[in-house]
Formats: sequence, C-alpha cells, structure tokens
Amino acid sequence: MRLRARHYRTGQRLDFICERGVIARTEPVSMIAADVEAEWIAPAFCDVQINGCEGISFNAPTLSAEQIRRVVHVCRLHGIAQLCPTLVTASHEALMHGFRTLADACDADAELNRAIVGIHLEGPYIAPEDGPRGAHPKQHVRPADWDEFRRFQDAARGRIRMVTVAPESPGGIAFIEKAAQAGVIVALGHTGASGSCIRDAITAGARISTHLGNGSHAMLPRHDNYIWEQLADNRLWASIIADGHHLPASVMRCILRVKTPSRLILTCDASSLAGLPAGMHKVWDQDFEILPIGKIVVRGTSYLGGSWAFTELCVANMLKLGETSLSETIDLASNGPRALLGLPPRSLAVGEPAEAILFDSGPKRDFHLRATVVGDLRVT
Repeated sequence: MRLRARHYRTGQRLDFICERGVIARTEPVSMIAADVEAEWIAPAFCDVQINGCEGISFNAPTLSAEQIRRVVHVCRLHGIAQLCPTLVTASHEALMHGFRTLADACDADAELNRAIVGIHLEGPYIAPEDGPRGAHPKQHVRPADWDEFRRFQDAARGRIRMVTVAPESPGGIAFIEKAAQAGVIVALGHTGASGSCIRDAITAGARISTHLGNGSHAMLPRHDNYIWEQLADNRLWASIIADGHHLPASVMRCILRVKTPSRLILTCDASSLAGLPAGMHKVWDQDFEILPIGKIVVRGTSYLGGSWAFTELCVANMLKLGETSLSETIDLASNGPRALLGLPPRSLAVGEPAEAILFDSGPKRDFHLRATVVGDLRVT
C-alpha cells in the first residue's frame, strides 16, 4: 500500500510504502499512483476511554465478541487504531461478564488483541453524591475493594491497565497504593475529595486525572477544591474531553497551559450512544437525549450524560484553540496516551507498524480525516 502525504512533524511530503503490516520504506513522491493521498500523515490515535458506540456498551450483560469487533471497527473509522475499552460503575456480575468477554475475544482474535491495549475500569469506587458521580448508577457505587479488583483482574487475564477511583472512597488510599504497586495506572476521577486527600492519593501513586473538569460538583469553593489541587501537581497528568460540550474553550486553554502538552492527553470518552442519531435513548435504566448538536443530556435536564463524539473531533477542537502545533495536537491523542500506557512511541519510521491517519488541515481548513490505515487495511 502506498500512502502519500506530508509528515506531521517535518512537513516533508513523502510516499510511505506499507507491506505486511509495517512501514517498509519511504520514498520521494513518485509518478506511481498512491493508494491513499492527503495533505498530512500521522500516527493513528490511541484513546484510553472508549465506553462503546452505536448502542453497544462494554458494560452490557449481553456483550459479545461480535459487538466488540464492531466498536473497534467504528473507532478505526474515526482514526483510533488502539483503545482501552472502558467499563463503568455496575454490578459485580455485569463487570465480570465484560472482563471475561473482552479477554476471550482478545485471546481468540489477533486483530482485536492488537487494537485493545488494555482495559480501563472507571468506577465503581467513586463518589456517590450527585455531581462527582456524573451519570454513573448510584446503586452500584461502592467503597474501594482490592479483593474485588483482583477478581476483576483475574477475569480480564491481567488486561486492566487503568482504574479511575475517588481517593476519598473508604479504603481509597490503600487501594491506590496496591494498584500502583501492581503496575496499574491509577486515575483520579468522579471525586469530591479534599485537597489533602488529593495530595495523599498522588503520593500513593495516582498518575492522571480522568476527564479533568467533569464528573464534579456544579459549585465549588473558589480556592480550596479538588480541581485546583489536580491542576497544581506536576506529578499528575490529565485527560480532557475536547468535544465542545464537556469543557468550554477557556477551561481547555487553562488546563493545557498548566499541564503543558507533556502531561495532557485527549480522550473522546465515547459512550454507548456515540454515533447514534438525535433522539431519546435509555441506558443504565436512565433516559438520555441526543441533541442535534451532538450533545448527550439526561432527559429533561441540561446535565451531560456522556460523550457522543470520537477522537478526531477532539483533535479538531484543540487545533482551533491555536495553542499547540499540529504535531503537538496529534500527539495529545496518539503518542501521549501511548506514553501513559507504557507503549512504544510512533513516528512513522521504517519498521514501525502501519497504523496511520491521513488527513487535511490548515489555517483556513478544519481538520478532516480522510482515511485510517491499520496493517494492510484501509478504513474510510
């Protein structure tokens, strides 16, 4: 497969020849017709928080391998070659089913195993009160339980790479210490913790904030609050949802300037409703509405009920801020998440896996994804 575009870092226009799933060589642009051509080429996205899409939820008690493959395919259509399926607060039985089904699917399908670089458990060890809990079902919120988590990890066959926890949960700090020692990335999220509790959690091993600025109270003390504490500590990375609804541009600018691109990653946090048409839908025994503008709300309210977007829109919105270069913005959604997960970086070098996005973007042109290449497959 011959790909023709400008390298997202150097700006050099090249032909990238992919053979047997890797970048075999690069050449000056030739007269040979390209299989895919665009203005730019960059490493494909890696998103650490994908809950599902098109009505499929990784939490569903009927989750199947076929549904997992569908989510992976849809993600590829949006430039995501690697992802962490995310399971949220639910009953023990529902979570065990999800972990087992994901593990079985990855063991049986090499393509899925390549795409799924870990599982993210978001909850159930989060704050139970309205606001920090977000749209998570209150009846399944519970104290941090290391023994239960070990059973989850056994069911997932060691694939849980990330867990989001509220550190003020009973036993939360001890849980964070054990998870960090076990090599699991601990994220702080859906929390109403005090500043001192946030600091204790970071010292215990927490490494990142999950969708900072969301999953929080509508009103906070202006100085002493958990958002400032997470922003202020350089040991803590942050992820944000840049879909245009979860955070205003001014807040995204502030988080970016404080954390800098070296400690910030983008996630679309796609929900099971992502990609569905506008209208009413029921999830977790709750009614949600997808508005025509691509915003999901709890029916009859203005409260967010998850994300409808995919990673490419988050990248497009970050580019519009004008705070980061093209390469920095792409890396917020590609090499940044890979670095957090301990995966090798991607630079489109010869010998690397052929996992790339081809897109158009410029000062007078919004980001437009043309194709995703994964191995020997072109997904458009």
